[in-house]
Amino acid sequence: MEKPTRIKTGSGPPQAFRYYDIVMAAFVAILLLSNIIGAAKPSYITLPNGSEWSFGAGVLFFPISYIIGDILTEVYGYAKARRVIWTGFAALTFMAFMAWVVVALPPAEGWDGQEAYEKVFGNTWRIVLASIIAFWAGEFANSIVLAKMKVWTKGKMLWSRTIGSTVVGQGLDSMLFYPIAFLGQDGWTTELIIQLVLSQWLIKTAWEAFLTPVTYVVVNKLKSAEGVDIYDTATDFSPFAKSD
Repeated sequence: MEKPTRIKTGSGPPQAFRYYDIVMAAFVAILLLSNIIGAAKPSYITLPNGSEWSFGAGVLFFPISYIIGDILTEVYGYAKARRVIWTGFAALTFMAFMAWVVVALPPAEGWDGQEAYEKVFGNTWRIVLASIIAFWAGEFANSIVLAKMKVWTKGKMLWSRTIGSTVVGQGLDSMLFYPIAFLGQDGWTTELIIQLVLSQWLIKTAWEAFLTPVTYVVVNKLKSAEGVDIYDTATDFSPFAKSD
């Protein structure tokens, strides 16, 4: 297996990659599907003491988008990951707009699925806004931390930066989403929101740690296939900077 060429950002012309578009498509697809399918259904597990612990079903799959985000930053660098995050942000925004339009359209006579349709796709403006803001902030924090840690660790200890960036990114995601979406509504006490933030944070981070071996395999294979190992030593980390 050939060793990937170590490239520092700003040291040469933009690279052409074989699998970048595929990874981007996987990221956006999982992001949208976890919000469409998983977000609408609460589920539970039975604890050893017989009590039930509830969680949002989307938490089982949404963290995979963060893992793909880690892979993007680690293999292709922050600038390429930034483009993917903005693509995901645009797709998430359009999905919310499309859902609002379709739900608002009057149902045809004889169709009795409007109530069920509204229940699944008719999220309140607060939930939609919270989801978009939390995704944007969490993903950028995740990518920036991972890129900077790669330089600090000189490319060693991949596990430390994938888990460390997830602690920051997923923590910010959870801390933004629940207060923006639910704080002040009936039944949503501050204590409940804090519990949900902490539980979601722990679950998402645990997922990242559990799937670390998979991350290692994918990262190594992509670096070998693309022939690069990018370090963000001269990168503008502003989310609004122009991507390569």
